[in-house]
Amino acid sequence: MNQRCFACLLLALGLSQSLATIAQAAKPWELLIPFKRVEADREKDYQLTDDNGPWMILAATFAGPGAEKQARQLVYELRKGFNVEAYIHEESYDFTKPVVGLGRNRYGGPKVMRYANAAKFDELAVLVGNFQGVNDPAIEKMLEKIKYAHPDCLDISKNNSTTQRFIGLRELQRRLSPDRDRQEQGPMRNAFVTRNPLLPQEYFVPQGIDPLVERMNREVEHSLLDNPGRYTVRVASFRGASTMKLEEIEHQGKRLPSKLEDAAMKAHELTAALRKKGVEAYEFHDRYESVVTVGSFDSVGRELPDGKLDLDPRIFQVMKQYEAERKQLPGQTSIGLVPRELNGIAFDVQPMPIEVPQRSIAAAYASGNRLYE
Repeated sequence: MNQRCFACLLLALGLSQSLATIAQAAKPWELLIPFKRVEADREKDYQLTDDNGPWMILAATFAGPGAEKQARQLVYELRKGFNVEAYIHEESYDFTKPVVGLGRNRYGGPKVMRYANAAKFDELAVLVGNFQGVNDPAIEKMLEKIKYAHPDCLDISKNNSTTQRFIGLRELQRRLSPDRDRQEQGPMRNAFVTRNPLLPQEYFVPQGIDPLVERMNREVEHSLLDNPGRYTVRVASFRGASTMKLEEIEHQGKRLPSKLEDAAMKAHELTAALRKKGVEAYEFHDRYESVVTVGSFDSVGRELPDGKLDLDPRIFQVMKQYEAERKQLPGQTSIGLVPRELNGIAFDVQPMPIEVPQRSIAAAYASGNRLYE
C-alpha cells in the first residue's frame, strides 16, 4: 500500500514538473488556451451565423482580389494555432449612388449629394468568439490576445501581398509610434468588441425587470424605479436568501424568507434615515438582495481622448462621502477600512455607480442579464 502511494506521488510530481516545463516554454497567449479544442479544418467554410455571439471581436477586415483566401487562412490559423472560434462574414458596400443630404438646394428641393470617392466593393470580416455579454471577463483577455497575436498569414515580411484593410498605414503608424507597447502589438492591434451583425437590433435592447421584481418594488415609497436619472450610486447592499417563487413574495398572508426580509428591512430603514437628512436616496429589492442608492445622473462621466473615463464630479463626491474610512481596527495596531454607518446600518466599503433599472420589459430577444453586478 505504501509502495503504491509512493508511486502515485512520484507520478504526480513528474506530471507537475512536466506541466511547469510546458508552462515556461509556452507563449503568453498559449496560457489562455482552454482545454477544449476548437475545430480547425482548411476545407471547411466557417461562415458567421445568427447562432454565434451575440458579442464578438472583429479581428481584421479584407477587400479586393484574394480577400476571401486570406480571410479563410486567418480563420484557420486562429482556430488551429490559437484555439479560438473564428468566423467569416461578408458585407457589400455601394458608394456610387447619390444620397439625400441635409438642407435644401437653390430650388427648394432636397439636396442630393455624392460620395467623394465613389466605389462599390465587398468586404470580408473575421470575427472571433462567442460571448453572451459585453461585460464578459473573457472578452478582455481574448481582445488582448488578438491584439498581440502575429499570425503567419498577416505577416507582410512573409507574404508578397495582403488584402487586409489599411494595413500599410497602420504598420507605418506602429513603427513610428514611441509607445513600446504599441510596437509589440501585431497586425490585428485595431481589433475591437462588436455585435454579431446578423442579429436584429432588438436583441441588444437592454432588458427591463421581470414582472415579479417589479411587483416587489411597486408599493415602495422611494423606489429606485422612480429615479428620474439613468444612473445612480449604490451606497449599500444587503444580501438575502434568494427566492424564485411568487407566493413567497406576495404579502397576502405570507412573509418573505427571513434573510431576504431582513435585507429588505435594512435597506428600507437606511433609505428613510437618508431621506430624513435631505439625501436623495432610493431602495430596490430583487430575488437576491436589497440595495440603497443615492442621486440621479444622466451619465457617469465623459470619455477622454486616451479612452479613460472622466467620472462625473457629483458621482465621485457621493462615492467619497459614503466609502469606508481608513481607521485603526478595534483592538489592533493596524489600519484598515471601516464602513461608515447610519443608525447602526453599515454602508458598502466602496460605493459604485450603477444603471437605474427600468419598468418596461424589453423585446423577447433581449438577454437575461442581471440589472447590476
